[in-house]
Amino acid sequence: MNNSILTISVINLSLAFIPVLVVLIILFRWSLNSRSALYAVIRMLTQLILIGYALSYIFAIENPAIVILVLIVMLTASSFISFRTISNKNPTAFFTLFVSITIGGITTVLFMTGIVLELDPWFFPQYLIPLAGMIIANCMNTVSLAAERFESELRNKTAYDDARRTALKTSLIPTINSLLAVGLVSLPGMMTGQILSGVDPLIAVRYQIIVMCMVFGSSGISSACYLILQKSEESILDANG
Repeated sequence: MNNSILTISVINLSLAFIPVLVVLIILFRWSLNSRSALYAVIRMLTQLILIGYALSYIFAIENPAIVILVLIVMLTASSFISFRTISNKNPTAFFTLFVSITIGGITTVLFMTGIVLELDPWFFPQYLIPLAGMIIANCMNTVSLAAERFESELRNKTAYDDARRTALKTSLIPTINSLLAVGLVSLPGMMTGQILSGVDPLIAVRYQIIVMCMVFGSSGISSACYLILQKSEESILDANG
């Protein structure tokens, strides 16, 4: 097995945007919002280039304070993104989102890296930051789904407890689907990346099992925390007008 990972030249990297260009042309010809899609692509490219340089610096110095700062930025950004999906826009709602994602995401990541992986030091950035990024992103998506469905159920006059159960169930559908599909339909990003870099597939499988457990556990905890922290049906309905 060749353990060296292929180096992608700038020219070959630019060719990866051909399918993107095709979709943008289709959106434009169909009078859809091609500008929004173009903005998303440009933002993706800019963010990834910047984070590449940033991570190179962070990995080199291995400073726990900087790692903690990165985690705070991740949590804050994910909370703001989730905040966009709810109609009850006030500081308390944002704080609830932040706390929910933090409880589900950070506690799960620290448990896995400290107890399961036994990282030394605990803040080893090459492991902690990528794992935290994956987990926080999944918590963000799950909480967003839970919040949107919860508000929708309450607006439809669903009983409070039934609304929470429905919201939790709905928010976990994508995560449960990914558990059912992994290895059969898809090879997830972390496993694929390790295999491409030459890691033994059986070792890559172990890491992916840890990641999937982290994703399911953190997503469920975050979603449940958000729904538990909601005050009452009346306060939410009043806030929504």
